[in-house]
Amino acid sequence: MSSSTTTEASVDVSELKRLECLAKLNESVESASDSDQLFCRGTWDGWQCWPDTAAGRIAYAPCPEFVFGFDTTRFAHKACDEQGEWFRHPETNRTWSNYTTCVNIDDFTWSRQINTIYETGYSISLIALILSLGILSYFRSLKCARITLHMNLFASFATNNTLWLLWYRMVLADPEVLSHNGSPCITLHLVLHYFLITNYAWMLCEGFYLHTVLVSAFVSEKKLVKWLVVLGWTVPACVIVLYGVLRGTYGTDEDVTLCWMTESSYGMVFIVPVCISMLLNLLFLCNIVRVVLLKMRAPAGPQGSGPSRTILQAFRATLLLVPLLGLQYMLTPFRPDPGHPYERVYETISAFTASFQGLFVAVLFCFFNGEVIAQVKRKWRTVFLRTRTNSYTATQVSVSKFLIKDARRQ
Repeated sequence: MSSSTTTEASVDVSELKRLECLAKLNESVESASDSDQLFCRGTWDGWQCWPDTAAGRIAYAPCPEFVFGFDTTRFAHKACDEQGEWFRHPETNRTWSNYTTCVNIDDFTWSRQINTIYETGYSISLIALILSLGILSYFRSLKCARITLHMNLFASFATNNTLWLLWYRMVLADPEVLSHNGSPCITLHLVLHYFLITNYAWMLCEGFYLHTVLVSAFVSEKKLVKWLVVLGWTVPACVIVLYGVLRGTYGTDEDVTLCWMTESSYGMVFIVPVCISMLLNLLFLCNIVRVVLLKMRAPAGPQGSGPSRTILQAFRATLLLVPLLGLQYMLTPFRPDPGHPYERVYETISAFTASFQGLFVAVLFCFFNGEVIAQVKRKWRTVFLRTRTNSYTATQVSVSKFLIKDARRQ
């Protein structure tokens, strides 16, 4: 089923329900025409079909499944008064159906809190990543192959965080956008998940780079970085194109509605590559540990055979980040069922680990980076010394002028 066909089907769900309702109500009118009992005529209110209801009674109907956020196991109700008229809301003076029971208030409040954690985490991470990109771009002395990889990693996370914030603000916060299921929100879903995959692709590039530099003595770092830049951006594109084609073509109605936000079996198309990248990174890091230990135990040569301090710092940062970034997917097989006592604990951990990943990346690869700290300190001392020198010079000039004027007066 193509996405355009599905979009049209999603938009017309309400219309199909309305036509079914009218057909049922026509049948009920014929059977009720001979009755002298006072009742409210059956009606379609835009969401649900309400049957003929005796005066003074309340009609119940399942909450509609095509309205996002409604619990389909719950029931809405509509009251028919003693005069055989549907209840009118006092504020609008229009007939009113009560759908407030279709939403679990506790779950709704909890979902809002989880969304707040996501938005806060993504916002803080985005600020940290932009600062990191600014710092690495400003100091030219930091330009090298390894920093180039860091900047691509930061750019990937920053873009992904920005897209997530757009998703929460423009899609999740607007039920009409979800129900319309238009191509813009589906495109946002695909682009968002593309940059999600690039996050892990660039972490793999970081691990592969460290592994290659430590294990292979004769390697051109510039050529290596060029290949990694190509692979880091193109491989995720291939994965997301495959995912989009499979889900859009073969997905069920549930897979291709609500801007594709529902969980789908086709999500394995990008989850599997992400898990493979995490596994490869762990293998790289294990071998790096082995090589580092061997080089540290080996007697130092004339020019030192041990790994450089900067390489070791990058290795430690990568070693810490791999489990942090992979925690979200490592916990996926253990996700509790809805209503499970640990469901909220799981959702909270997932929200924190997913939204603050960018902050972890910025802190470990930039703010705690020894080279970056040294450059910032050097710049600060230069600016501070220049300020003090200018102040001292200005003071000297002022004193000299005062002495000259005083001498002339005498």
